[in-house]
Amino acid sequence: MKKKVLAILVGIALPVSVVSAQVQPDNQASASETKPPAKTNIEELRLKLNEDGSHYLKWTFLNQVWIRYNDSNPGTTVMGEPANETFDIGLRRTRIQFYGQLTDHVFFYTQFGQNNFNFLAGQNANNNGNRKFQVFFHDVLGEYKVWKDNEKLKLGGGLTIANGLSRFSQPSVGTIMTLDVPVFAQATVDQTDEFSRKLSIYARGQLGKFDYRLVLSDPFPVTSSGTALPSIGPNATFAQQGHHKQYQGFFMWNFFDKESNTTPYMTGAYLGKKKVFNLEAGFITQKNAMWVSNDGGVTTEYQNMKLWSAALFYDAPIDAEKGTALAAYAGYFNLDYGTHYLRYNGIMNPANGMATGPYYANSQGNAFPMFGTGQVLYAQIGYLLKKDLLGEGNGTLMPYASIMSGDYDRLNDRMNVWDIGVNWLVKGHTSKITLDYQNRPTYTSDGNKSGTKGQVLLQYQIYF
Repeated sequence: MKKKVLAILVGIALPVSVVSAQVQPDNQASASETKPPAKTNIEELRLKLNEDGSHYLKWTFLNQVWIRYNDSNPGTTVMGEPANETFDIGLRRTRIQFYGQLTDHVFFYTQFGQNNFNFLAGQNANNNGNRKFQVFFHDVLGEYKVWKDNEKLKLGGGLTIANGLSRFSQPSVGTIMTLDVPVFAQATVDQTDEFSRKLSIYARGQLGKFDYRLVLSDPFPVTSSGTALPSIGPNATFAQQGHHKQYQGFFMWNFFDKESNTTPYMTGAYLGKKKVFNLEAGFITQKNAMWVSNDGGVTTEYQNMKLWSAALFYDAPIDAEKGTALAAYAGYFNLDYGTHYLRYNGIMNPANGMATGPYYANSQGNAFPMFGTGQVLYAQIGYLLKKDLLGEGNGTLMPYASIMSGDYDRLNDRMNVWDIGVNWLVKGHTSKITLDYQNRPTYTSDGNKSGTKGQVLLQYQIYF
């Protein structure tokens, strides 16, 4: 019994003595005993499948919350009520990515989530609907790397955003510099694709400084877009009969650092982590994608869709020690959707109706003529200020400006949409707050400009 009591006392005394030694005053303890353990940050959710990490599984999460005030376009109604202005809160994007390199040759990529979820989510023209329908797979693809030791050729297929035309036709939305991507570059978005994704097979890779991708897509019929379809008329719309494959290509010359080739997505801003200067060009073409009729559909003319672009992209540090950087893009887009094609679109539109009047269809809320036959110039520029500008751990700022200038055949006046804003990069793209002001034009149905409207938007992004 005495031995048991003695053992218990020793068991209590030993940890007490250790704790006592740890809390001795600084003059009685060594520096190594008082120094707290170093904190380690987990930079990504990544599971190694082999010792060197070349085979892995990775997860990411993205959430973009929007708080917005909008000065409504003429004739706007919300739930049947006139609305000269709107205020809404929504989720622009909520996504989960899961992908990985399973062997030296085999890669897979999936993305699941939703977009444009505000108070009107699921609403339809009859003011009813189901707000719970919008979560879906954005991407599901498999890819084979032909040579394990280089990036010369990757063959893939599935539901994918691998596209032609431009870098903004396949953007990494978690790394964009401006508030949002120039959506006009996602040329057929939600018409003959699924939020810019198509069922495709492709070849992509890097040959030295030359980066390429060639894509054969099987587009969805416009009749499954889930929206009311326009009647055939003298202005081109997507054909509701017939089906033809789509051919796409994108090519890029990297003058300085090569861009990442892990997924088909293309980075928006490197925040000084790379020195990039690229010459870029791309195209999308599809036979008989559009149709017109001058006699109410008695006779029909099919027209090909032919889109191409050329651009320069620059993103590089200015002062590595201070952490400053400059990012810029300038592109020319030649867009032929057929005779006088014009499509209004409003991002996460806060309105769902139009009063009678001289207005284009679907021009309510914050919409503007985003897509059309004609030429578009698009440019953006941003400057990353010095690191820890707002104090250690509070990040820095990156002001930016962008302009989309469209000369569309169906409009009598040039269409200019410009944005000016600032990113508060609390922790790079991982935690980012963006304040943006956008100014857009309005038009009457005869193609004449009638004025301008604006919106102010605050976004908080989490991307990890």
